[in-house]
Amino acid sequence: MSLMSAMYTGVSGLTANQRGLTVLGHNLANVETEGYVRQQMETTDFLYRPVGRTGTHTMQTGYGTDVSTIKQVRDRFLDRTYREEVGRQNYYRLQYESTSEIEDIFGETEGVAFQDSMAEVWVALQEMCKEPDSIVTRSSFIQTAVSFIERAEEIYKQIGEYQVSLNTQVKNYVNRINEIANEIYELNHSIQKVEAGGFENANDLRDKRNLLVDELSELVKVSYKEDATGIMTIYVEDYAMVTEDLVYPIDTRPINDETSMIEPYWVNYDSVDLFKFDRVPSTAADTDIGALKGLLIARGQKVGRYTDIPRKPTEEEFTDETGWFDIQNYQAAVREYDEKVKDYEINVESSVCVSVQAQFDNLIHGIVTTINDLLCPNKEVELTDGSKIMIFDEEKASVGMDENNTPGEALFTRKSMDRYTVRSVDIVNDDGTIEHKEAWVFNAEDPENNYSLFTIGEVKVNDKLLKNPSLLPLSDNSGTGDFSIELCESLLSAWQAEFDTISPSDYSKQNFNSYYTEMVGLIGTNGQKHKNVFKSQEDLVNSVDNQRQSVHAVDSDEDLTNVIKYQQGYNANSRFINAVNQMLEHLIDTLGR
Repeated sequence: MSLMSAMYTGVSGLTANQRGLTVLGHNLANVETEGYVRQQMETTDFLYRPVGRTGTHTMQTGYGTDVSTIKQVRDRFLDRTYREEVGRQNYYRLQYESTSEIEDIFGETEGVAFQDSMAEVWVALQEMCKEPDSIVTRSSFIQTAVSFIERAEEIYKQIGEYQVSLNTQVKNYVNRINEIANEIYELNHSIQKVEAGGFENANDLRDKRNLLVDELSELVKVSYKEDATGIMTIYVEDYAMVTEDLVYPIDTRPINDETSMIEPYWVNYDSVDLFKFDRVPSTAADTDIGALKGLLIARGQKVGRYTDIPRKPTEEEFTDETGWFDIQNYQAAVREYDEKVKDYEINVESSVCVSVQAQFDNLIHGIVTTINDLLCPNKEVELTDGSKIMIFDEEKASVGMDENNTPGEALFTRKSMDRYTVRSVDIVNDDGTIEHKEAWVFNAEDPENNYSLFTIGEVKVNDKLLKNPSLLPLSDNSGTGDFSIELCESLLSAWQAEFDTISPSDYSKQNFNSYYTEMVGLIGTNGQKHKNVFKSQEDLVNSVDNQRQSVHAVDSDEDLTNVIKYQQGYNANSRFINAVNQMLEHLIDTLGR
């Protein structure tokens, strides 16, 4: 080895150790910096110069060492695992938080739990049936019904207001997603510029970009890939959001004209929805990821009504008076029901807000229509054109105890539609004769017309009964003035009778009280389920992040040890250079004599 090449060797070692100290100093200075990933210097042999050749190999002398790269110590597998699991954690966090909000609404309404309101109606009904000819007990029952409807409306209103209030959170998430996308786009090009020459890695810029990807993964489902130039393409819900050339933003818009709720959509991809709500979210399908989706699923896409709960057809409905069973129409109805159940599972049952609204509305509808149908019974008649309608059943109906013995005054009415419309009809009697009469034709509920439904917000207590409780039809229509014992018994038994199942998947029918109890219990059960999944995901995310930090984070003890190593290497190279310098000085002095 020549003295000059030896000098190169010493200088290269000096430079490499100095660079190593700089890297370690940068690590130690960023111990507390969020998202910082420790850096590591890698070295390689410098140039070699041939000095001879043997029969088997070439003899070479080296020029020392060189810094090949300063790399980040990252584990890409742990990064991807963390980002997927933290997205799932935040999905269930929003589900749990929304369920807790709904629990609070039902648990306390102006200081009174709704279950107390139901109990008050039941007690007032019992007292009225003990003394049905008492104006006092009738008035008490009617006023209790008013409080019952008001509290039901208040709960329903609060859930609806909570749904709309989530618009602010949705907009904040959407805005932050767009901000992150723009920041990643800028960092992409900054990284590309720094690394274009192939001599330097933009490690600090990469740390900032990875920290943004971590945050984005909390909000939405993210995938990504990086090309050779350092550009990272970001995919959100399988659509490219950040590319080398463009950022594709998302925005919000009203779901429809009937609601104030909003939904996110892609501005540039033909305005398609950001999320596809075409199946029940599940971990197996990776469709339960991201805080924004968890928020939208919990909120739902509409206000739930009792009409959203599918009604399974029965064979009795397709069997006529002669016993003939219309199997074809029955099977068609069953197929239609199965399709509705699928839609219910996706768009209603998966949303805590919509499912609770539908179940609660179903309970109120059941109570209202059950009481009304007993006080003002209907019967089906056939008209001369073959059609069938429901009319007021004068024979079975009870009457008020006013001086006119007024019939047909239901306890609950619709705000925008009367219970009956009087019109002339031609009825075909059982014996085949035709009867022309002025009938009270029942205005049936139409799922397509909200004003026709006995649904929360459209139901109120009959104004006529509020003014004159004696009109409440509890008296026998025989004209004796006696109250109807049969009607009172029917009202009491109907409250305790089986009413409906809580959902299509439940085959056990409940009465009004047990239905409400199961509904509230189901809210709590779902809340606990979401909480358990959230906590489980939180533990998993912490575990994965701890593994990441064991790889990524700066180990001050290890780096301080390496500082000593590089210092010793630096000192050794300094002494080596001094030795070579002395040799050169001696050689020059000797040749100069």
